[in-house]
Order: sequence, then structure tokens, then C-alpha cells
Amino acid sequence: MSLVNFEVKENVGIIRLNRPEKLNSFNREMSIQLQDVLDECKPASIRCVYLTGEGKGFSAGQDLAEVTDPDGVGMKRILSEHFNPIVMRIRRLDKPVVAAVNGVAAGAGANIALGCDIVVAAESASFIQAFSKIGLVPDSGGTYILPRLIGWQKASALMMLGEKVSATDAERMGMLYKVFPDDVFAEASWAIAVGLSKMPTKGLALTKQLLQISVNSCLPDQIAEEDVFQQRAADTADFKEGIAAFIEKRLPNFRGK
Repeated sequence: MSLVNFEVKENVGIIRLNRPEKLNSFNREMSIQLQDVLDECKPASIRCVYLTGEGKGFSAGQDLAEVTDPDGVGMKRILSEHFNPIVMRIRRLDKPVVAAVNGVAAGAGANIALGCDIVVAAESASFIQAFSKIGLVPDSGGTYILPRLIGWQKASALMMLGEKVSATDAERMGMLYKVFPDDVFAEASWAIAVGLSKMPTKGLALTKQLLQISVNSCLPDQIAEEDVFQQRAADTADFKEGIAAFIEKRLPNFRGK
């Protein structure tokens, strides 16, 4: 059985973590499979990625049975070979990645979700920085991403106290984009991914890159970067199509080129 289900529909790469009996907690096999599937999302024909979990959870993080296994790979390799490559693949994909958090997102599972470009959640979902409960520090980019989303104080408290945060509270504090009632979550989150797949993908990829640069940039440098990236966007076929559609008063037909 595949631990990561993958299909392409309407130019969207659909990734479903598939260890529902373990709340989609990561073991080595699932981690490697997810990396491989993210690599399969590189072609230009896939214009958006939709990441979610099968069953009741998004991901409960690392499967602790693997950590405590005396013959296991050990924490150093779990980070360097499992979680870090997953987060970096998500950030380096030149297309938007939507995390559709359908249930609990804990530990590395939470931070992988927060590392995506747009995070939406079902009303019953929750997030928890569970690391402090077992004497660990947050990983999978969490100490980089979370303070930039919600601020130093909130991030520090959530990471040290290990409190569970409801999807509604996560939205209120700026941790995610939007919360949907459970009965419409699948449809509403999918609509976001499909909508993105029909947009000018090159421009979205350039926006993603600019946002990442901005984290460590001063305003004058960032404005200079915007000048460079805007010219790249203006050279795309999608920009020309967008202008033509505006002039002709019709809907644009973007092709991601």
C-alpha cells in the first residue's frame, strides 16, 4: 500500500498522506515517498499542489515508534533525510502549494503544513507544537516560519507550552488563511487549488520567490528585487494574455507560460 496517494486532476497535483490508522504520522517510508511525489509535481503541466491527509488527521508528526527503535535511523537522519528535504521541496516548487488541513496537525506535521503557500483548515482541525511535551525543540522549519506568521511572543508561548490551537484561533492569530465548516471543507479547499491552477502560474511562482527573499531583505533592496521580478513577469505569455483579455473584455486563458 502506498503511504502517499498521488493523482493529477485539473492540472492540480493531489497529495494525500496515507497512514490514517496512525493519524498520518511520518515514518521513513512515508517521508521518502512524499519527497518523491513532490518531485513528480515539478513539471509545468502541474500548476498547483494540494496537500492533505487521508482519514481524520492531517499529520500527527513523527511516528515515535521509529524514534525509539534501537535499530532505527536516529534523530539526525530523520531531520536531514526526512523532514528538512520535504520542507525545502515545498518552498522550492515554482508553483503554489495549498495545505488542506483536515484534522490534527502536530509537531512536524503542523510545521510542514505551515510551510505551504496557502493553509486552510476544517473547523474541527487543530494545530499543536508538540515538541516540548517530550523534551524536543521545534523542527521542520517551525522556528523560522511560525514567528513570522504570528509574532515572536505567540510563537514562543505555543512552542514552549505545547498548547493545542483550534483552527478558528489559528486563523484569528494569522497562522492560516481561512477556516471552513467541516461539511464544505473538502469542496472549498479544492476550489482554491483549482482556482490557482487556472491563474498565471509563472507570476505566482515569482511572487512566491519574492516573498521568500523579503524575509531577510530591507525595503530598498526588496524594491530593487521587485523591479527585476516584475520585468520577468512582464515577459511571460500569461501577462500578454491578461492584457489582451482586459482590452477585449473577456476572461483570460492563462497557460502558465
